[in-house]
Amino acid sequence: MESYTNTQSKSETLQKDALLTNNYKKNTGAYAVLESLINEKVEYIFGYPGGAIMPIYDALYDYSDTINHILVRHEQGATHAAEGYARATRKTSVVFATSGPGATNLVTGLADAFMDSVPMVCIVGQVPSTLLGTDAFQESNVMSVTKSVTKWNYQIVDENEIPEIIAKAFYVAKTGKPGPVVIEITKDAQIKTRTQDFHYPCFKELEKTVYMPENNSLKIELQRAADLLNNAKQPLLLVGNGVGIAKAEGEVLELAEKQNIPTACTLHGLSNFLSNHSLFAGMVGMHGNYAPNKLTNEADVILAVGMRFDDRVTGNINTYAKQAKIIHIEIDPSEVNKVIDAEIALLGDAKKVLQKLLPLLQTKSNPEWLEEFKKLDEEENFHVRNEAILPKENSLTMPQVMHQLSEKTKGEALIVADVGQHQMMAARYYNYNHPNSYYTSGGLGTMGFALPAAMGAKLGRPKREVIAVIGDGCFQMTIQEMATIAQYKIPVKIIVLNNHFLGMVRQWQSMFFDKRYSFVEMTNPDFAKVSEAFEVKAENVSETAELEGALERLLTSEESYLLNIQVKREEYVFPMITAGNSVSEIRLY
Repeated sequence: MESYTNTQSKSETLQKDALLTNNYKKNTGAYAVLESLINEKVEYIFGYPGGAIMPIYDALYDYSDTINHILVRHEQGATHAAEGYARATRKTSVVFATSGPGATNLVTGLADAFMDSVPMVCIVGQVPSTLLGTDAFQESNVMSVTKSVTKWNYQIVDENEIPEIIAKAFYVAKTGKPGPVVIEITKDAQIKTRTQDFHYPCFKELEKTVYMPENNSLKIELQRAADLLNNAKQPLLLVGNGVGIAKAEGEVLELAEKQNIPTACTLHGLSNFLSNHSLFAGMVGMHGNYAPNKLTNEADVILAVGMRFDDRVTGNINTYAKQAKIIHIEIDPSEVNKVIDAEIALLGDAKKVLQKLLPLLQTKSNPEWLEEFKKLDEEENFHVRNEAILPKENSLTMPQVMHQLSEKTKGEALIVADVGQHQMMAARYYNYNHPNSYYTSGGLGTMGFALPAAMGAKLGRPKREVIAVIGDGCFQMTIQEMATIAQYKIPVKIIVLNNHFLGMVRQWQSMFFDKRYSFVEMTNPDFAKVSEAFEVKAENVSETAELEGALERLLTSEESYLLNIQVKREEYVFPMITAGNSVSEIRLY
């Protein structure tokens, strides 16, 4: 029988070996990754482990009291969750994934973040450097695959590079026009012992290595812009996503009020100018409001702040605002004159540019011009809105649901919308009375965005009421993230507007393809039962009389909660600018 002394001696030896191993490991590339993230004050990582990134996950085990890791159920879910977190916090979010399919599963989310200017750093594993280019197990050329959907990507094969490259990644992701960055680290670089002491560079050491736009003639251009606005008879202010990114909502409001300018938002600009303000003219774009679209082609000066004249906003570019002098405030020089020619380009951060412009502006009023907006708004209310939000006896409608939700939350909730008819209904029938309150996939139009994005947003803003508004088609794209919500007890509220159709495609097929409904009708499971299987409380709603009580239970729940709301099967989103038409040709019905 082995003596206690011998057993104790073996135990001490094992402890010493473990300590030596741990100290050795803490000099490796994997630990340099985690120390770099600590220096960036990273709170959450959204990820999914695998063989090529396992050394980093092993290191992460020792940081579990410092960094929270959220195990998603698909890497695409990680990117969308990271997008939601980044938008809610205005911080750079972090994603981990392994090589091969793990990395390629990130591509949709990377493209989405790239199109919508969301700062994100994705750290992916790769096969050992000795196997690069050999078609090794789970090897893919991540640098080539992600080049077109990232601001910057870089492959690390030298463990000593890790702190500097990660510091640069965060700086690039956040600086100027934000966007995603991919850093790929070979497995041997994660495992090897670093020969250099850990030093995390301050971003100021990198300023000369990253391009920042400069406009040496900004002072002259500012005065020109001020002169145009001061003399404008029919000005229009367009607010885009860049206003929120720059935290320039206050400056935009001050400018609008100083000159009494009707102010409209792009889809991504919603909530950057509050819906309950008297100068709010609504949303521009394909399914935007009647007045700001119709009167775009009557404005004499258009001030566009932090928006890129997307085709969904402009309609036919050959007829877009030809009579107007356009002032474009934009941080990315490549966006200026890309689609619509600007009379004056003010390059730079929207907040800083507006702060310089404001003192040059005169106080004005535009009563006759504002009255034009009021008349057209009343026309839209008569033909579309008033009827849409009225309770129906036998069926629920999407506008009715969104209107009641807006009333019950007083426009204070953070709405994360997916893509389709419900996205437009959430944009049109919810009044955004709190800044930074509407997230959606705008540029790429990614179905499946909302559920994981709402999850990330709630983690970033735990005190905000976060509500995901999702169509039945979109819900089934990333439904597996219900398991993530349940595992981490993330109290996201979920509203599925269920019409058993791919609604927006059906609308187009109805209007432009002779109602030839080709593969748009869906036979769905009972989403309430599915939700309960994930251990998320849920209920089905199909009658108008049930809606108010169901919304009340959703909003008062301290846990995640899902409403599967059966809405009218065939609805239309109006107003609408049909393909190829001018914004002034917007249809009310």
